[in-house]
Amino acid sequence: MRLQIILADDHPIVRSGVRVLLEANANATVIADVGTPAELIDAIHAHPESLVVTDFSMPGGQMADGLQMLGVIRRRWPALPIIVLTMVNNAGVLNSILAAGVRALLSKSDALTELTLAVQAVSHGRDYQSTGVRKTLEGLGNSSTAAAHAGLSKREAEVLRLFASGFTVSEIAGQLNRSVKTISRQKMDAMAKLGLKNDLDVYAYAREHGLLA
Repeated sequence: MRLQIILADDHPIVRSGVRVLLEANANATVIADVGTPAELIDAIHAHPESLVVTDFSMPGGQMADGLQMLGVIRRRWPALPIIVLTMVNNAGVLNSILAAGVRALLSKSDALTELTLAVQAVSHGRDYQSTGVRKTLEGLGNSSTAAAHAGLSKREAEVLRLFASGFTVSEIAGQLNRSVKTISRQKMDAMAKLGLKNDLDVYAYAREHGLLA
């Protein structure tokens, strides 16, 4: 019996390529092909017994942040098998994705060669991490990225990542159910700890340290 897969990515060309790969090599049928978090939630409602393959960050709506989207899915469908594809190469963010309850995590640079293996593993109840993800996580203990983030609290790091991803302080406050004053303070505290003087420094730092999806 062929696996039923819900595929989510905000880039139609990526979805098309992944769909061909899955249906040709993974004994699978893509039964829903969507481009936003809201469409993904609707698709899961319609097909709750499927396996989900999703991009980590898809702009638009109230769940543009990947961790928030995964949290919503996991609360509503705790047993749903989820495979996440991402361009993030920051160990802290990758660990947060894994902690959200996904069964497989792949770097998009590895996806074409390893996605079929990940689908097979997850469909048999096993977890999977791609080569690129494992290398990043194995380097956590002595990486300059880990050292740079050592002084940040989890909330400060979260606020910095969201801000660098394009969210305003007000939007972050709404997503995280915190006050604008609290978010602004956490952003400024994170910048001070990292020696960042302005918003351009924040964006540059996020790019250099793999905080962006």
